[in-house]
Amino acid sequence: MSIFKKVKFPTAHTILFIIAAVVCILTWVIPAGQYDRLSYDDENRVFIVQSQEGAVTHPVTQETLNKLTIQISLEKFTTGAISKPISIPNTYKNLKGHPQGLVGFIQAPLKGIMKSADIILLVLIIGGLISIVNATKAFEAGIAWLAEKLRGREFILIIMVTTLIALGGTTFGLEEETIAFYPILIPIFLAARYDALVCIASIYVGSSVGTLASTVNPFSTIIASDAAGINWTEGLTSRLIMLVLGLILCIAYIIRYAQRVKKDASRSLIHDQKEEIEKQFMGSMASTNTLLNRRLKLVLAIFASTFLVMVYGVSQLGWWFLEMTSVFLAGALLIGLIAQINEKQFVTEFMSGAKDLLSVAFIIGIARGITVLMEDGQVSDTLLFYASELTSGMNKGLFINVTFLLYNGLAFFIPSSSGMAVLTMPIMSPLADSVGIGREIMVNAYQFGVGLFKFISPTGILLASLALVNVGYNKWLKFIMPLVLLLAILAMVMLTFGAYF
Repeated sequence: MSIFKKVKFPTAHTILFIIAAVVCILTWVIPAGQYDRLSYDDENRVFIVQSQEGAVTHPVTQETLNKLTIQISLEKFTTGAISKPISIPNTYKNLKGHPQGLVGFIQAPLKGIMKSADIILLVLIIGGLISIVNATKAFEAGIAWLAEKLRGREFILIIMVTTLIALGGTTFGLEEETIAFYPILIPIFLAARYDALVCIASIYVGSSVGTLASTVNPFSTIIASDAAGINWTEGLTSRLIMLVLGLILCIAYIIRYAQRVKKDASRSLIHDQKEEIEKQFMGSMASTNTLLNRRLKLVLAIFASTFLVMVYGVSQLGWWFLEMTSVFLAGALLIGLIAQINEKQFVTEFMSGAKDLLSVAFIIGIARGITVLMEDGQVSDTLLFYASELTSGMNKGLFINVTFLLYNGLAFFIPSSSGMAVLTMPIMSPLADSVGIGREIMVNAYQFGVGLFKFISPTGILLASLALVNVGYNKWLKFIMPLVLLLAILAMVMLTFGAYF
């Protein structure tokens, strides 16, 4: 037994490399295959069907869509609601294998880093911004003030953070952006005598349950409904109910664990890291008495404003990573001027903060590299084909629940929610017609399945989030799996009810 105690769970980087190796092996086992793709060329006003034989243009008419057995209205394409190529039903073909070998394995993380340059840059700039704010001691003063205000009512912090982030997740898919919140909120949770796992859960679980029960999220709900040929408002009531019930369940679960840790710190799943984490995030805060003066209040106000501007820009102005990163860089420069940080100290602090998140940036790139391996190996469509074959001919209840479980599995191979929608909905939604259930229930099965897997997905943003606090994936699984099982039961009950009533 002593030998096993000495064996440590591998780091996030190693876990991802192991998964990448397994995916490489799968590309030798799973046959390569692909559906034909349909895209709309707005400039030339034509449909383009891309197959292995080449590209063929078709007139932009509803008749063309009907001939291709695509039950989606023409306006979904012409208005830009569907902008990515979609899979064409009944066109799956086996291809010559593209197994990925040693070269592909080595190049995958490098390709992943190149493809993830936008989010990696965002993470590094956020690291620099946080370091600049730290240098002003505004965090120290703000945390001391907030801890005093919430004394005896710290659970409000859990409810507030989880709910707000869930609202971001359900409305515009707040996910990657949450990486910015951990370094700011963890000291606040620690000051409230919770452990860092409570903070991670409040942020990550909030985001995940929000995306699981997306209501108006254009990157999942709307694009999936469009690809299924229905209006996004169909099924909205059931998603709202799932959001409320799921959020209540998640908050209750986190508070139960948090209160247990607060009463007895030794019951924390990361108790062995308590001193290390407090030193990393609290520093000398406990021994200093920095007052929250006007200048520091202004620093914190500007810092908070960068996130408000980011949320508004993403949700209302169509911003993406370049614009978000620009806001955080501008915030760092403005805070540096207000706090009168000299040029040399500013550069030193900013670079130090970026360096602290470099490990997280690499994790994001390596995770994206796994997706590159699957794309190059051309196995994702094969898995979709067999999934559709498996569910064909089942009764309503069994069909929708098996579909939900299949989406959990497919989410490992296709981590992008929008990519999953445009690839699978044109294939899977007609199956709903064959068993007599509404296509909105299929959209819900997709959302619940993809959303639930995000709670444990090693190929998403989870490992990067855990790496910020140096919390092992094994400890996260130990914490989160009971909640995942409860949410799975809730989702299956909701889907079964929707299929029959």
